[in-house]
Amino acid sequence: MEVLIQAVRSGWFALTEYLSAHVLTCLIPAFFIAGAIAVFISKGAILKYFGPKAKKWLSYSVASVSGAILAVCSCTILPLFASTRKRGAGLGPAIAFLFSGPAINILAIVYTARLLGFDLGVARAVGAILFSVVIGLIMSLIWIKEEKRLQGDGNFEASLCAEEHPKPKYMSIIFFLSLLGILVFGAAQMWIYAGICLAALIVILIIGFKKEEIKHWLKETGRLVWQIFPILLAGVFIAGIIQYFLPQEVVESWVGGNSLRSNFVASIFGALMYFSTLTEVPIIRALMDLGMGRGPALALLLAGPSLSLPNMVVIGRVMGAKKTLTYVLLVVVMSTAVGMFFGNFFG
Repeated sequence: MEVLIQAVRSGWFALTEYLSAHVLTCLIPAFFIAGAIAVFISKGAILKYFGPKAKKWLSYSVASVSGAILAVCSCTILPLFASTRKRGAGLGPAIAFLFSGPAINILAIVYTARLLGFDLGVARAVGAILFSVVIGLIMSLIWIKEEKRLQGDGNFEASLCAEEHPKPKYMSIIFFLSLLGILVFGAAQMWIYAGICLAALIVILIIGFKKEEIKHWLKETGRLVWQIFPILLAGVFIAGIIQYFLPQEVVESWVGGNSLRSNFVASIFGALMYFSTLTEVPIIRALMDLGMGRGPALALLLAGPSLSLPNMVVIGRVMGAKKTLTYVLLVVVMSTAVGMFFGNFFG
């Protein structure tokens, strides 16, 4: 009983520390930004560029960053991936979207930088974008003949192309810059500048947005909070319990340092485990506190959000066992290699 009490205390301590350090100045502004992106940037306007007849530089660029409008995990990205393939998206851009979608949403990047360090946050964002393009191109080249046979006209439904919330560019720019400024200056505790950004946001909302649009934005933000925040708190609590039970010498032995084995183990662990949106971050923080190297941490950050056992099963049904196995191997190998590179030069 004493062990159980101590484990719960460890989880509670991790949770209270997280709530006091990261919620007000980090996650709340990030949730509002994620809600704004989901409401005021049309997903259809991005997805339409995935067609096989689109220019490669454009389709891969859009596919690799479009996950920024979503707050999804390795499983909730799957319906979008399946629908884009069904509507005629090329294999390469669809794979790029599948990989990057769970990894680069605004909440994940901000939270990673805040909790694990700015360098890991940047490395995660850059790595996810580059990985998605490279893996997509490799998959496309391997099955290039099959893709040519399956190519349709590449057209998406007209409704996907329509912008749902047209706004003058300057209003959209001021709106998003104000939100971003609140996040950045609030996290840096530069309250005067954060207040200026808040005032600018209020003004632009009054003069440029309808009440229905603001309500829709707040509703979407609330939906994201309800969908993600309870799971995130549970993840932080569980991470605290893991930290209590997991011996430090075990972590240091398997994923400490920056060896090939430690990075490979971290990549395999990330590929097999299921992480709800953002929960991988506090778990990795707990493992790093126990001795996990920064290279393996990045390897897990790259492999974990984009793969899981349930994810692999569904992908296998969508595009077949051979393509799925190739995709998984590419993710694991590249995560291991980039983790070693990062650990050697920036760890």
